[in-house]
Amino acid sequence: MPHFSFMELVIIMVVILLLFGAKRIPEIAGSVGKGIKEFKKEMNDIERNVTNRDPGPPPRLTSEDLQRPSTSQTSDSESTREPRRLI
Repeated sequence: MPHFSFMELVIIMVVILLLFGAKRIPEIAGSVGKGIKEFKKEMNDIERNVTNRDPGPPPRLTSEDLQRPSTSQTSDSESTREPRRLI
């Protein structure tokens, strides 16, 4: 983060005062504060939804799954072959 000297901060404040006027600065600051507050609230809600997410019921086995041999029963030649490409 850049470090500003005191004189640079004073010049920035004077430019802001000239651009917006003394009456508008509190309104702008309030709007920025509300925006930051709303952003933090939404980020907390999203984080809470992700961490408290219900994984749902476990997947059900179908008859095909029961008839398919398990990976521990396959031979070495089947486990070392390359997967089929779709493209």
